Amino acid sequence: MNLAFNTYLAEGYSSNSQIARLLTENWVLNNSYCPSCGDLPLNEFENNRPVADFYCKKCSEEFELKSKSGKLSNTITDGAYSKMIERINSENNPNFFFLTYTKQWTVNDFLIIPKQFFTPEIIIKRPPLAGTARRAGWIGCNIDISKIAGSGKVFLIKNSKVIDREIVNQSFNKTLFLRQKSSDAKGWILDIMKCVDEIKADIFNLDEVYNFEQKLKLKYPSNNFIKDKIRQQLQILRNKGIIEFVGRGKYKKIKYGNL
Repeated sequence: MNLAFNTYLAEGYSSNSQIARLLTENWVLNNSYCPSCGDLPLNEFENNRPVADFYCKKCSEEFELKSKSGKLSNTITDGAYSKMIERINSENNPNFFFLTYTKQWTVNDFLIIPKQFFTPEIIIKRPPLAGTARRAGWIGCNIDISKIAGSGKVFLIKNSKVIDREIVNQSFNKTLFLRQKSSDAKGWILDIMKCVDEIKADIFNLDEVYNFEQKLKLKYPSNNFIKDKIRQQLQILRNKGIIEFVGRGKYKKIKYGNL
């Protein structure tokens, strides 16, 4: 991958937002590939399509690009809150590319968050625009990626270092099983994945996950068998190769090179 943008494309443009959009989209078209099947190049949808920016002809995965200058942060600005909630609950929600770049127009980070990791709780409603604003009352949103499990942040480039394509493909595809789960089942798996992330050590025991019982009880007040659900989700994560059972109630996090 060439980490530098083609700045010659920006000649004649004065709007910073237009320049950023033009250069970042062009960079993705000329440097990226499909994280699912590895095919390249990606293809661009027609302008102003409301759902996605790019798609893969081979496997039909769709992608929307969000970009910003500077370092990757936990909060990413997005559009209308109601539209975002509607989209993540629909069948045609795309995967999200996030790209950050330097003042010299080179890539800092480029990652994808697979669409199965987008849930309403990571979408933060912003205050309505003031009555004096051109779009008075309009409500936007932010995406809080700190609430997404590590397995849902697949880096193609991290700190200006290109990640091996095979590692990217493995990392992206290992969580595709979540798309086949009901919203409730998926929610439990994602919650336990996040709990495991919060345990600092790579090797952990069952009791350490049980420590999240009260936190999970607050989210699922009608469930009286939280520990049973924890064990059930750990079994699923083990079967899917996200964690490894090492014996005597102990588990090990399986890390790929981009996590």
